[in-house]
Amino acid sequence: MSEEILGKVRELLPALADRAAEAEELRKVPPESVKALQETGFFRMLQPVRYGGFESHPLDFYTAVRMIGSACGSTGWVASVLGVHPWHVGLFDVAAQDEVFGEDQDTRISSSYAPTGRATAVEGGFRFSGKWSFSSGCDHATWVLLGGLVMNDEGKPVDFRTFLLPIADYTINDVWDTVGLRGTGSNDIVVDDVFVPEHRTLSMAHTARCVCPGQEVNPGPLFRMPYGTIHPYAITAPMIGMATGAYDVHVTVTRERVRAAYLGEKSVDDPFAQVRIATAASDIDTAWWQLEKDINDEWAHAVAGTKIPIEMRLRARRDQVLGSARAISAIDRLFESAGGKAINAGLPLPRFWRDAHAARVHAANDPERVLVLYGKNELGIQVRDGLF
Repeated sequence: MSEEILGKVRELLPALADRAAEAEELRKVPPESVKALQETGFFRMLQPVRYGGFESHPLDFYTAVRMIGSACGSTGWVASVLGVHPWHVGLFDVAAQDEVFGEDQDTRISSSYAPTGRATAVEGGFRFSGKWSFSSGCDHATWVLLGGLVMNDEGKPVDFRTFLLPIADYTINDVWDTVGLRGTGSNDIVVDDVFVPEHRTLSMAHTARCVCPGQEVNPGPLFRMPYGTIHPYAITAPMIGMATGAYDVHVTVTRERVRAAYLGEKSVDDPFAQVRIATAASDIDTAWWQLEKDINDEWAHAVAGTKIPIEMRLRARRDQVLGSARAISAIDRLFESAGGKAINAGLPLPRFWRDAHAARVHAANDPERVLVLYGKNELGIQVRDGLF
């Protein structure tokens, strides 16, 4: 089924590229693009089979995301984050899964995982309030996953959980006005003292250990993969897509470009331009090949039902943050080599440049916080299971 979906996604790329400027103008992905992606089956790739999903190999999902991102960075970003959430919901208690997918298997879920919400325990669940930024694609979703701290009677945090809420329980504030990823509609979410039943919450302690209640009804290998690999790579995959799209555009233009400032020299004959293209291609390839290896190595453990070693999970996070950095490096090299016309706002290359640099500031791309964990482990300093 994945090959069929990938084929349909590939056919959509010209239309998605044509709508890239429209996405920026609307400040969200055009509804036509979301509908077209839904019709390919893309949003069900990581969805449980019991709810009409395909439980695809994660690498197939990231391949689709990379393609979408190569046509439009904002569309690739939204597709990735909305597309990964059915997997996360599949880790929740079956009662929560039934609420989300029981009546509509095409339900879409947005998110904002930063623990800016506050919850207090009450009978049967929690009272929950807060405000969250950066909920990408929220205008195309009817549920949301939100991060929050559970507070005790003394006002101290005792747990970090993800809370799953229907659209009736939250408000979307339209505040998205940015220089990059402008088409993602990553607006604010506001929740004012709502009740969230226990079954619609999931402790990050469970996701960190890869032991979650949803695995009882979703026993396949997909749901034994680590949150700290699946989610962060859903941030890096569209960035690799943006770099791929920038590379394709730049190479095409360079083949025909004549440099007036250098007495009509053809860019195709410029050895410095050739070196930058080669270096950018290597950065993109390296980022993708490491993603492939990390996902395949962890998948082998998930299929075998064996515990994925912390060393492997740390390596995946190391490669993920550096993969994002390599995507940025590739785009920067191409942008620097593209000449003065590359600063025209409506062109694809500067759009990829803006989108990638906006994506770079996502919390999942904070390299030092990840690399220090990898370094500690290599030096023999114990690193506990965590969101890596």
